[in-house]
Formats: sequence, C-alpha cells, structure tokens
Amino acid sequence: MMDKTSSTSLLRTKSDQLVEAISAAMGGGTKSSPMNGDGTVGGGSETLSRKSSRRLTGASPGRSGIGKNNTHIRKSRSAQLKFDLDEVTSGAALSRASSASLGLSFSFTGFTVPPDEIADMKPFSDDDTPEDIETGTRKMKIQAEPTLPIYLKFTEVCYKVVIKGVTSTREKEILTGISGSVDPGEVLAMMGPSGSGKTTLLSLLGGRIKEPTGGSITYNEQPYSKHLKSRIGFVTQDDILFPHLTVRETLTYAARLRLPKKLTKEEKQKRAIDVIYELGLERCQDTMIGGSFVRGVSGGERKRVCIGNEIIINPSLLFLDEPTSGLDSTTALRTIEILHDIAEAGKTVITTIHQPSSRLFHKFDKLILLGKGSLLYFGKASEAMVYFSSIGCSPLISMNPAEFLLDLANGNLNDVSVPSELEDKVQIGNSDRETGNGKPSPAVVQEYLVEAYETRVAESEKKKLLAPMMIDEELKSKIFTTKREWGASWFEQYSILFWRGLKERRHDYFSWLRITQVVATAVILGMLWWQSGGDSPKQMQEQSGLLFFIAVFWGFFPVFTAIFTFPQERAMLNKERSADMYRLSAYFLARTTSDIPLDLILPVLFILVVYFMAGLTHDACAFFLTVLTTFLCIVAAQGLGLAIGATLMDIKKATTLASVTVMTFMLAGGYFVKEVPVFISWLRYLSYNYQTYKLLLKVQYKEKNDWVDGIKVGNGVKEVSTLLAMVFGYRLLAYISLRRMKLHSGT
Repeated sequence: MMDKTSSTSLLRTKSDQLVEAISAAMGGGTKSSPMNGDGTVGGGSETLSRKSSRRLTGASPGRSGIGKNNTHIRKSRSAQLKFDLDEVTSGAALSRASSASLGLSFSFTGFTVPPDEIADMKPFSDDDTPEDIETGTRKMKIQAEPTLPIYLKFTEVCYKVVIKGVTSTREKEILTGISGSVDPGEVLAMMGPSGSGKTTLLSLLGGRIKEPTGGSITYNEQPYSKHLKSRIGFVTQDDILFPHLTVRETLTYAARLRLPKKLTKEEKQKRAIDVIYELGLERCQDTMIGGSFVRGVSGGERKRVCIGNEIIINPSLLFLDEPTSGLDSTTALRTIEILHDIAEAGKTVITTIHQPSSRLFHKFDKLILLGKGSLLYFGKASEAMVYFSSIGCSPLISMNPAEFLLDLANGNLNDVSVPSELEDKVQIGNSDRETGNGKPSPAVVQEYLVEAYETRVAESEKKKLLAPMMIDEELKSKIFTTKREWGASWFEQYSILFWRGLKERRHDYFSWLRITQVVATAVILGMLWWQSGGDSPKQMQEQSGLLFFIAVFWGFFPVFTAIFTFPQERAMLNKERSADMYRLSAYFLARTTSDIPLDLILPVLFILVVYFMAGLTHDACAFFLTVLTTFLCIVAAQGLGLAIGATLMDIKKATTLASVTVMTFMLAGGYFVKEVPVFISWLRYLSYNYQTYKLLLKVQYKEKNDWVDGIKVGNGVKEVSTLLAMVFGYRLLAYISLRRMKLHSGT
C-alpha cells in the first residue's frame, strides 16, 4: 500500500515538474496552475481524463478556446516534445506509461502555444479533417459551380387519387393544404411516418407528378414547366442502377447523355471523374455496382452513385427520397454532409427522411412534419422543439428530437406531456377519444396538432409565402428556355445506349448456365439424330423432326427472354426519361439492336454442333443459310416477346399470354397437323415456327424433293417476306406500346 501511495505521489510531483518544464520550454510568461489532489488543474476546473477534456469548449485545436492563451494539447502531441527526463525515476516513468496505456491525456493551462505549433495541431480538429463517408478519405469538396438560384414556394398543396374498386370508385386524399418554401443554400427535410405523404409531396415539387389537385407550386414565382427538367435532379428511394456497370461507367454514361452538347466527350468524362472524387468514390470507381445476385459496392457507395448521377448536371434543385434508408448512422451522417456541401454551392436541396439520428436532425435548415397528409409543422428545424413545447407537448425523458416528432405525428403521447387543452377535450369513459392507458387516442392527438398549427403558425407563414419575392426578371425568364435541349444528338444517344446495353447484358448472355443449356441441348439432339442424313423419303421424314425442333427451340427460347426486357427496365426507363436523358426512339432502337450481336453467337454454336453430328447437307451454302434462317426466326420471336412485354408491362400476365401464343404457333407449325381447317388456316401465316420450318426444309431438300413430310417446298421468298414483316411489325407494336406508357413526369 505504501509503495502504491509513494508511486502516486511521485507521479503527481513529476507531472508538476513536467508542467513547469513545458512552460519554460514554450516561453510562456504565465505559470501553470498546480495539480490538485483530485486530479484537476487550477482548482479542479479541468480533469485529467480524455473524456472530460473533450467536454470543455476549445478542447480540440481548431475550435474556439476558453481563452486566448489556453490551448488543449493531446498526449500524442506532447509525446513528440523533447524533455530532459534524466531526473525522472523508474517509478514515475512506469506510472506515466500506465497512464498512457489507459488512454489518459493531460490538459495544461496557463501558457501560450506558438502559432506554428497550433498549425501543426490543426489535423486533430474534427471540423477540419476531410473524413471519408465510410473508410476512405474524401479528397475534394463539392465544387461551387455557378448555377441558377431557384426559390421554391408551395401554398395550400392538395393531392387526391381515385381508387377504382370492383363495383365503385372513391377518392382518397393524400395531401391536405401543405405550404412551405425553401431558398438556395438551404436543406429542407420532410419527416413523417410511413404513409404520411412525404414521397407524394416530393414528387409534386420535383415535377414527377403532373400537377396537384389544389394549391400552387412556383419556381422563382413561375409555374412548373418541362424546361425545368434540365435544372432538376431527382434521387429516388430505390437505387435504380445497372448492376454490371462499374461506378465510373455509370457516371460517364450519365455525363455523356445529360451534359450539354457544347462540351466535348473528354470534358464530359472529366466531369464524371470530378464527381467521383467529390463524392469519395475513387476507391471503388472500377467496381461493379452490383445487385441482388451480383456482388458490388456497398449500400452507402451505391447511394452516392445515385446522387452523383444527378449532381453531374449541376442542378439548381436537388430532390432526394429517403437517401439515408438502409445506411448505418455514420454513413447516413456523411451523406447528409454531402447534401450540405451541395447546398452551400447555391443549390436548393429537398429531401425526405424517415427516422434520422439526433446528429442528422440538427444538420437540417428547415423542416416539414407531416401526419396523415396534414401539415403539423413547417419552419426552422432548430425551432421545432420550441414550437411543440409552446403547445404543451414536451418529452418527459431525454430522447432524439426526430423520434419525439415522429411519435407526435403518429399520435403517440407515451413519455410526452399531454397539453391541458387536449386533456379538456378527452372525456373520461369515452373510448373513442381515450386509449387504455388514459392517453388521448392518436386521432384526437392528430386533430389537436393540426388545429394548433393552423391557429398559431399557419396564417403568418401563409402571409410570408403570399408576399411577392424580390426576384430579378432575368432570374424569372431563365426558368424557361426557347426549346428543349438534349445533351447529345440522336445518333450519339443511340451509340451511347447501344454500347451501354452491350456491356450490361453480355454477362447474362454468356453465363455458364446459358451456355451449358444450349450446348447440352445441341449434343443431345446430335446423338438422337446421329448421321441421319440421306436421300430416301423415310430418312428425310425422320430428319424433318430435327428441323422442326430447331424451329421450335429457337422460337421459344428468345420469346421468354425478351418478355422481361421492358417490364424489368421500366423503372430505369421511367427514371431516365423523366430526366430527359434521351429520346425514346433512340433508346428503343439501341435496346433492340444491341441484343443482335449477342443473339448470334449461341445459335451459331448450336448449329455447329447439331449440323455435323446429325449429318445434314454437307454444303457451305446450305450451312450458312441454315444459320441465317435460324437467326431470322430468333429476331422474329424476340419481336413477339418485346411486343407482349411492352403491351402488358406485367411479367405474370405477359408470361401467361406468351405461353398460349407460343403453344398455338407450335401446333400450327406444320409438323403435327398437315391439313389445317380453312377457317383457322390463317394461323399458319402468323406462326414464325411454320415459316422457319418451311425455310429449313427448302434449304436442306430443295435439290432432292419438292415435297417433304406432306409440305411443299417452295422458293422461300414468301416465307422470308413473312418473317421480315414479323420482325418489324412486332417491334413497331412494342414501340407504340412504350409511347403510350405513362411516365411519372407526366410526359
């Protein structure tokens, strides 16, 4: 016990000597305060623990200090200073080492640190350190590029939807009298429980829903126009990205499609790289985005890619739908900090947020709180707690402000004081207005909060919103442009979308499962019809079964692949078309033609295996005509699948219709039924299986026999013409169906 006491005393004595030594070494004129017995300096105002020292104002260099000459120095910095430690005994050194191992740091006061030393300590400041969103380092801040400032105002916004039932229709009110405003340089957050109308309001403000059923929305005192699309960025709640493209490819394609024509390809690519570094994505720029079945970037990085897709055009307005959903608290905080950087560049940022942490909540400039489509609060986020306290709703325990506000929006008053006005309204024994624990029911709370806002705040806010803004006429006029401007010409759009589609789908086309399926089927067919070629009618009849199977297989396979094309890409098409990234015609042609090179490889492999194993006609011309006929069948079948998928836009319905259609075409293909009744004979002219089967018979047996298996072999012109008509006709039907598809943007 004595050894322990003497060791502690020695530690304190030597600590005092170290303080004096530092004061002398630094040239400070003020003496350091003596160390008290309770482990504090100068009367116990500052403790020795790191935790306590951080609580003090100015405990970290780079922040406001407690005095002009008082600066906190961490132990890690103190360890770098050179002292004469010859007089320090081994016991003191051991004690000091023990203190260091426990993570203790000493706060010294009473001396002045030279400016150059303070500069060296700057990296310890949490505010000045450019931290990465997850584990890297954000090397660049969001560039403060000049942009058109847009002042957004919305007054008495209402929105209703018509719900059609089996026997009747009814209207459902989604939003009721929502008012508010947000200026350039501000971040407006919309909070509320699920189903409160946050996303609907965001879509209305962002122009994704055509127009509200009531109220007004203005941008620099002007109504919404389709010309505003080029000045608006909209980040959806779901991360809609191509999983097989890398981060750099995703942002580069977006830059080439969306940035103005006047920029060269190299300038657009440079802008994409700048955004990558601004968002801290340089470590994963060559990593695939990934998806449900493909490993890729993390959730936070994926969300930043979505934000990058929008800020790449330097928008004046940026809308985000729950950008922190699914992210951990640290990543969510850094994401919101990115939004602050964007706002500081003169942009207007509006975001919905579900349940932010307390740190996130204090990052917002303005707040809208919604409850069942009604406005419960609009104003500064920092004043929200003060307002609800003024109407008698205060938390009884320490809690996250956001959690408290969401409880109120849900009508939950647990651990919340009940306003006296609300208690008067609740009658004892009235089960409709009171819950089992004696608290008012959620409906009563909701009614009270709406009424309180309308009587106390709403009128004054409406007066502010109705007052005309002092905006230059030039700013108002710049909202509208003379004509719609695309980021690239039609051919450039087609070229960019073609290569993007080729890169995205090559992984699906050349998957081992698909290759194995085709090769295994070809080998089985080759073994079943092994060297079955011959000139006799019986041999030709047997081999005709193989040719019919080829027509059926390559007429069935592409249909059920193409059916999923537009239903699966509907979200991406909806998002990109809403942002005016490209013309629909350029997308459609690029989407359908980018599949052609990929569709040609597997059929060639299939025919190579089957043709020589089955002993079909050994002639180069016959071989290439067989490949060409098969390819023509594939393109026609693809057209049918695209038309069905684009028309129904529902995978289950499309699959059902395609199954019936393909089965009908197969039965009418000329192999199972030779004599089709006249009243249904027209089916053969719609069946690509029948046309392909006749062409294959013509290629193989034209020189041998005019009739094979009861089918007359003609010159093939009629069959080729019919298949070509199907190729273009089905695709035209698919394009018209896409044209009729309604986008959220109302175009």
